[in-house]
Amino acid sequence: MATQYAESNVLVTTEWVAQHLQDPSIRIVEVDVDTSAYDQGHVPGAVGWNWSTQLCDTLVRDIISVNKLEELLGSSGISNDTPIILYGDNNNWFAAWAFWQLKVYGHKDVRLMNGGQKKWLAEGRELSTDPPKVQPKTYKAQPADFSIRTTLPEVQKAMREKRTALVDVRSV
Repeated sequence: MATQYAESNVLVTTEWVAQHLQDPSIRIVEVDVDTSAYDQGHVPGAVGWNWSTQLCDTLVRDIISVNKLEELLGSSGISNDTPIILYGDNNNWFAAWAFWQLKVYGHKDVRLMNGGQKKWLAEGRELSTDPPKVQPKTYKAQPADFSIRTTLPEVQKAMREKRTALVDVRSV
């Protein structure tokens, strides 16, 4: 998809996305910090996910259950074989959160649009306010793989044992 990246199975360019807007085999998904941003304009054909209500279990303050994920993906027109291209505002913060959750639940082909909506707009690309017509699909997630999740006690132990480095990648 994006051969200039060392990990082209993780990142795609805005150019690649623009070239594949009419490709029915992929699903483009916008996940924004500002949960009202999708309605103000999104990449044409993208569906919008609300991170605070669709990607969070607000009762236990954790990621959504496998059943909720299956409902969300199925209603978004995503099957197990659908490549998912994620992007968002604010440097893809919550698009990356969605990426991680999809990996926790075993989705094989999920990628981030490098630069997010900010880069898309900087290149003069169009936005749409029209929601796409989506044909619901059946999605069956894998059991959660929490081996790719690190808890605070695990980080604290690793730091005490001085056997790991912790990298903070938040923006300033």
